[in-house]
Parts: sequence; structure tokens; C-alpha cells
Amino acid sequence: MFKKLDGVEKRYDELTEKISDPAIIADNENWTKYMKEHASISEIVETYREYKKCNQSIEDAKEMLNDAEMSDLAQIELDENREKIVQLEEKLKVLLLPKDPNDEKNVIIEIRGGAGGEEAALFAADLFRMYTMYAERKRWKIEILNMNETGIGGIKEVSFLLSGKGAYSRLKFESGVHRVQRVPDTESSGRIHTSTVTVAVLPELEDVEVEINDDDLRIDTYRASGAGGQHVNKTSSAIRITHNPTGIVVECQNERSQIQNRESAMKMLRSRLYDKQLQEQNSKYAQDRKSQVGSGDRSEKIRTYNYPQGRITDHRINFSIYQMEDFLNGNLDEMIDALNANDMANKLKSGE
Repeated sequence: MFKKLDGVEKRYDELTEKISDPAIIADNENWTKYMKEHASISEIVETYREYKKCNQSIEDAKEMLNDAEMSDLAQIELDENREKIVQLEEKLKVLLLPKDPNDEKNVIIEIRGGAGGEEAALFAADLFRMYTMYAERKRWKIEILNMNETGIGGIKEVSFLLSGKGAYSRLKFESGVHRVQRVPDTESSGRIHTSTVTVAVLPELEDVEVEINDDDLRIDTYRASGAGGQHVNKTSSAIRITHNPTGIVVECQNERSQIQNRESAMKMLRSRLYDKQLQEQNSKYAQDRKSQVGSGDRSEKIRTYNYPQGRITDHRINFSIYQMEDFLNGNLDEMIDALNANDMANKLKSGE
């Protein structure tokens, strides 16, 4: 670990010189690249330097133990620094874990009703509201890319973009099947129904990150359906893009113009193609995603929302919260922090 830390510190010093070089400052593209790299390792280097300083204090205190007049003070300093150095070493282990390159990106979330018909669509609307309220708490920008609503307030499917620092890192573990157990408003006998909704979480990508050949695309226009007013329904502003090599289809009808809808559809297509590439390149990731997202069947669940008990349980980490209303109003941090802590613990255990 310390050999690696020495290498990181050396690179940090090199970058410090580069970002102060007038020739590089004049080259905005390179200067920006070096600044990002410098910032990305600054916490590691600062912590490592604090560790080395602490280690030196321990050695100094050991020497002072032989001095009768200073031994008591030296022992106090020795105990304090020994405790501190253990904490710093654990922190360094965490900081050296490989970072997900997508963590700082914006995120595209796709929600679809699964098993349960109209009740599943109603719960999809509840989850859409939950995630957008969470985004508002984080002061992230919300942009609906596509929405297909039902007649009584449900959502068959919705795709939306959340723009904000670290959005993907906070929401990436929301991918999977969410199961709800409750008495639907349409149920007269008071019988509890079980329904499912699938959630897919994808990082928003730049054009350069996924190469798309225009010749591979089939682009169709059609009149938007559902909510949107007379203008939307009278013009062929909705866009459907089919990526012929993969068969991936994306639709967007929420904007007023074809150009805006095409831009939104391309965002979704880039993210879906990237996700497909990851699955093909990494069998472990592919298996993880299969177990998370599944097909919307009741048995493939990552989380259960049990209304009669007021309980939300994430089955991957066996963690429950008993504040249903608060949770559905976007207070997700306790659950998200638990999922991130579990992921970090697994990485440390496996030595990744």
C-alpha cells in the first residue's frame, strides 16, 4: 500500500508543477485535464502526509520516554498518535479503492411498471415522485425525457435526467425490482396486493464516450400521445430512434420540437449502449445487473415497500426503515448511505 502511496504522492508533485507552468496554463484543454487529476488525488496525498507526520510523532515520542521529566507527556502523545495512525491507515485503504469513473456523472433513471397492472403503474408514479423529491433536496436539475402515463394517475414508463454533482454515485444502487405490498385504492375488499416496478439507473454520457454511427440509426417521427396539450398532439414532434445493430429502441415525446426530442432520445441511447457494452465486457457486472433489474417478476426483488407495516426493506443488505411517508417524500439518504457502506466494505474485504 505504501509503495502505491509513494507513487501517488510523486504524481501529485508532478501535477502541481504542471498546473503552475505558464505554457500549460495557456493550453486550456491540458490544464483542465491536469487540474482534474490533481484534484482527484489531493485527499489521498494530504491524508498520506498526515499519516507520515503522525508516524514521525510516534518515533519522537518513543525517544522522549527515556527522559524522566518528559516521559508522562511523551506517553500521552504516543497513545494519541497511535490511535490516530490506525484511523488514518483505515482512511487510506478506503481512499485507495478504485473509483467508479461514472460516480460524478449525471444520471438517467428509467422506471417501468412490472407485475400488477394499474397498481404497478400507480406505484411507478410514486417512485418517480420519490426520486424527483430526492433530487430537489439535493438541488439537482430534473429533466423528463419521456413519459407514458395511464388514465388514473399512473405511469407505464418514464425516463428522466437528474443533473448534479455525484448524482450517479448516490443512485446507482437503485437499479432493480422494487416490490410494493399495499391495498390499492381500486380494491373494495381491502385485500393486500403485491406489484412490482423496475428501475434502471444509467450514467449520462458525452458524445465522445460512445461512438454512434448515424447509418446505424432509424429515426421515426410520430404524434405525441397523452398529456401535453394541443400543440404536442397536433404535430409530429415525437421521436423514436432504433439502433439497428443492437435493436435498442428509445422514444421521446416530452419536448415541443423534434430537435429537442431527438437530443433527449440520443442521451438515452448513448447511456443504454454504454450499459450494454459494460455487460458484454464484464460478465460479473452483467450477472449483477441481471439480478438487479430482472424482468419485473415479483420474485426478482431488491426492495420491498410494505405499507401495512410501514416498512421499507432492502433485501441485498437486509436493512429496513420504518418511515414510509418520509422515505417516499425523498428522504433516501439513510438507505443510500447503508448501500454505499456495504459496497465499500465488500471491496475492502475482497481487496479490490
